[in-house]
Amino acid sequence: MLYALVVTLHIIVSIFLILVVLLQTGKGGDLASAFGGGGTQTVFGPRGTSNVLTKATTTAAVLFMFTSLGLVFLTQSGSRSVIDEVAAPAAAEQSAPRAEPEPQADPATPGERVPAGGAEDPGQETPGK
Repeated sequence: MLYALVVTLHIIVSIFLILVVLLQTGKGGDLASAFGGGGTQTVFGPRGTSNVLTKATTTAAVLFMFTSLGLVFLTQSGSRSVIDEVAAPAAAEQSAPRAEPEPQADPATPGERVPAGGAEDPGQETPGK
């Protein structure tokens, strides 16, 4: 219920903000000032008193920011993060039982092939010789 109310308010404020910005006139945006014809203006343009449209723009912008923040807080689902969601399947994968690998024969047992070179390590002495 609260979420629907904030979304509705957000849409209304967004449309109002768009309309108020489009209704405002530009500051020295005519063709003559583009080619240097605005000689009576100061360097940064004329500073007029704030009229109703600029006050409405400021108010609408502040309301837009507050409704945006409200929507962020309303859509959060607890204190979960994306990393928690990614780590959960990885932890489940690690806890799954794994098949045991087949035992391999020990290469040092008698009857196995002799490594390339045909003899054992010449630095080792065999007992009893």
